[in-house]
Amino acid sequence: MEYLLLEKKERLAVITLNRAPANALSSGLIKELGEAFDEIEGDAEVKAVLIHGEGRFFSAGADIKEFTTVKDEKEFSELGQFGQELFDRIENFNKPVIAAIHGAALGGGLELAMACHIRYVAEDAKLGLPELTLGLIPGFAGSQRLPYYVGTAKAAEMLLTSEPISGKEAVSWGLAAAAYPAEDVYEKAYNLASKSAEKSAVSVRYTLELLKYAREGRYSEGAVKERELFGKAFMSADGQEGIAAFIEKRKPVFKDQ
Repeated sequence: MEYLLLEKKERLAVITLNRAPANALSSGLIKELGEAFDEIEGDAEVKAVLIHGEGRFFSAGADIKEFTTVKDEKEFSELGQFGQELFDRIENFNKPVIAAIHGAALGGGLELAMACHIRYVAEDAKLGLPELTLGLIPGFAGSQRLPYYVGTAKAAEMLLTSEPISGKEAVSWGLAAAAYPAEDVYEKAYNLASKSAEKSAVSVRYTLELLKYAREGRYSEGAVKERELFGKAFMSADGQEGIAAFIEKRKPVFKDQ
């Protein structure tokens, strides 16, 4: 791939955005991200995904220079659809997707990060949607995901001022799960992904499915689905193995069945 690296190790897939200096989200990079997720989805050995950026940034935004090649409103809208469809796929992916953010996640970079299930950030990282400084607005559903995490008022402030928040602030506002010194972020995120990969792929898949109901505010439907999957998880081979291992005081050996 030209714009990113895909490495598989220890049941993890590590995607490195590798488009220096800003790891800008060009249409080419987005296309390669889609291809990477195609490969990961079909690999039963991979049980979690970690995304991070090479160099100074996670991703400093969309490729503004590429915007100058767009011919008209319809083509620009199609570019937004291209990114939205991929980010929706990541958000609904059946394996955990974790973002390790250092330097900056701005514009499209933050929109990508918000599509991931979990975000670990550097304490001094900058996170924001500065599109209004260019007379534009977010195009990859950032205006919809940001309020979910930080609330409508804070999202409006961030959008209308175009001012980023720090990694520490991102945690306090619910946009990130944890903040660490920049030099520790990747290792912490990798360890988190590794812990997830130790679990049964069956129960992980069910959990991610249930979180979608909560994300969309569908409590009653989610509760019904939970009890259905609760039974399925119990009757799965891994569910029976987990119970047996607990009783026998040993570590379970899951076979993802």
